[in-house]
Amino acid sequence: MTSRYRATESVNSPSPRRRTVVKAAAATAVLAGPLIAALPAGAATETPAFLHGVASGDPLPDGVLLWTRVTPIAEAVPGSGLGPDTEVSWTVATDKAFTNIVSRGSLTATAASDHTVKADIRGLAPATDYFFRFSAGGTDSPAARTRTAPAADANVSGLRFGVVTCANWEAGYFSSYRHLAARGDLDAWLHLGDYIYEYKSGEYGTRGTVVRPHAPLNEIITLADYRTRHGKYKTDPDLQALHLKAPVIAIWDDHEFADNAWSGGAVNHTEGAEGTWTARQAAAKQAYFEWMPVRPAIEGTTYRRLRFGKLADLSLLDLRSFRSQQASSGSGAVDDPDRTITGRAQLDWLKAGLKASDTKWRLVGNSVMIAPFVVGSLTADLLKPLAKLLDLPQDGIGVNTDQWDGYTDDRRELLAHLRTNAIGNTVFLTGDIHMSWANDVPVDAGTYPLSPSAATEFVITSVTSDNLDDIVKVPEGTVSALAAPLIQLANRHVHWVDTDRHGYGVLDITADRAQMDYYVLSDRTSATATSSWERSYRTRSGTQKVERTYDPV
Repeated sequence: MTSRYRATESVNSPSPRRRTVVKAAAATAVLAGPLIAALPAGAATETPAFLHGVASGDPLPDGVLLWTRVTPIAEAVPGSGLGPDTEVSWTVATDKAFTNIVSRGSLTATAASDHTVKADIRGLAPATDYFFRFSAGGTDSPAARTRTAPAADANVSGLRFGVVTCANWEAGYFSSYRHLAARGDLDAWLHLGDYIYEYKSGEYGTRGTVVRPHAPLNEIITLADYRTRHGKYKTDPDLQALHLKAPVIAIWDDHEFADNAWSGGAVNHTEGAEGTWTARQAAAKQAYFEWMPVRPAIEGTTYRRLRFGKLADLSLLDLRSFRSQQASSGSGAVDDPDRTITGRAQLDWLKAGLKASDTKWRLVGNSVMIAPFVVGSLTADLLKPLAKLLDLPQDGIGVNTDQWDGYTDDRRELLAHLRTNAIGNTVFLTGDIHMSWANDVPVDAGTYPLSPSAATEFVITSVTSDNLDDIVKVPEGTVSALAAPLIQLANRHVHWVDTDRHGYGVLDITADRAQMDYYVLSDRTSATATSSWERSYRTRSGTQKVERTYDPV
């Protein structure tokens, strides 16, 4: 837990490891300088301050999870292990002026939780906007809006979610968050993984250039490192703005740990030289749950399920904690039934939840692409940069073994379950690949479209992380114009792919259809980047297929 309740009060109803970083003053003097970079300029203070914003997440019909981080003294920067225990109170109201308070209480922020706190508020009304803020030592945090989910049995006419993924600090500015915050019409927003990146400074920027340096400058390995990096991200004004406007529903992918992570290691982890994977993974998970408004259903994982009335439920996956190591490209190991991307318990949980669902739509928050993707028809000049993006050999590849293509037995079992039990209206919402896609998910891609489609998938491009045109270092749209037709020719279930642009999605759901509007940024390296609608695709109820539509919602 990131905090402990000291006292709670509801006006209308009840509300509900690593080693110590600094052991002596000498160590404090060494660490304080580098860690201060995680704070905004001019942030030094001797009174409590809320320098990292406030956030809410995981909305329920009767509650929501509230989060903040307090800086009690100037030296208590993220990851320092410094600072006194500090009482932090929270207040929830139905109005921005906080004249109608419905719930309030207090918590204690401690160095043991990096001075982060979470309040799991209950006793609220369903499908209702609320406003909340924190206070400490006479200082108030910014006030934020959140929203509860509809009642489980409610007839809901529509839902609207922002959708984002892959936000690399050094590659640019988070304008996608700013544009989503400006909408004012979101029930919640989904972050599908890679909320932070673990690399050392300069290793992964914009076409090899650092737009803005992160902290710490080294690759993050220890608990202090992960805390510092999370703290740096939470100083971003666009990210803070979105957290102020709507609750987030987040899952992790590999970069919250290290590139191409699996249960026993990662491509970007050297056992021994960088400590043990067990310790690094534990540090990353601890920092994540401290710094993110995520309510784990099972401690140490992000797989869980949320419901939004009778219209939709959302199964959120953890595809890093339990997966087998990625197979070598082109090897038969991708079909090995003993290898898994979900783990047995999670796959059984997902299948049971999909079968038992009585909602109109079954959404799956999915960090890596589930639709098959064969790239063998691409020419060498396109194949090599694509292989680089996917961390695969550049001398010819058949599949990306880091996504569901590398774990075909799990995918076959899941898709067969959907077909055998006539489970329709299943929509996978996916990140990771730094491209936009609109896919049918065929039972047998080799015979599609004769083979039925078991589900559909909307893949969202990166907020800032490099995509194909960035790797090749050519003007935006150049690679996509050449690669997209070839990808679609070899993959008839792919209705659209854009390999080049950065942006975000807006998912709008009604009883008749689920529609994804794709938006792109003018320039990720500009703090004032504009946003424009690019395309929209939808799946109509009962079809299990994607089709283009020509207007955003």
